[in-house]
Amino acid sequence: MHLRVTFVAAARSSPLLAERFEDDRPLDRAGWDEVQSVVPDLLPLAAAELRYCSPTPRSRTTGEVLGYAPLVQLALRDCDMGRWRGLTLAEAMAREPEAVDAWLADPRATPHGGESLMAFISRVGNWLDTRPVEDAGRIVAVAEPSVIRAAIVYALKAPPSTYWNIDVRPLSTTAVTGRTGRWNLRFDGVKAQPSRA
Repeated sequence: MHLRVTFVAAARSSPLLAERFEDDRPLDRAGWDEVQSVVPDLLPLAAAELRYCSPTPRSRTTGEVLGYAPLVQLALRDCDMGRWRGLTLAEAMAREPEAVDAWLADPRATPHGGESLMAFISRVGNWLDTRPVEDAGRIVAVAEPSVIRAAIVYALKAPPSTYWNIDVRPLSTTAVTGRTGRWNLRFDGVKAQPSRA
């Protein structure tokens, strides 16, 4: 049996340029409004047999507003950024430019004292590989964009540097199908609306 895991990116809690490492802030007003506007489109995913979310406030709230009643999964938490937690990339760069350069260049580096990119990707991949195939065919997981990027890299068995080239927008969906150790990225096209002449 194959699983289908659909990741839903949590709504935003700040403008894109103000995104912070391990951001624990709740949804801002714009994020709340965006979730409300996509409920009709994303509500059908609530029919999944299993529904999960990252432990962040914005992931939990996004899942609740979408009607998923998700179960928090600690394995879907953001990358542990050590002493950079709560900083923007620009702030970390201003404080420790060489350390940030090392972290961006080497997926095994932990200059911040937290988790390496490799360890983060492996943790998210291990969560994916341990989903109960016999219990469910469809899973939905509301997660931080960083977690979804890690899942994509893992599913594709891509080099860790690929992580930096994946853009996951708030409230976007990404699906992977397969089973332990054998995952495929799945793109479901938007059905064209009939024209009204």
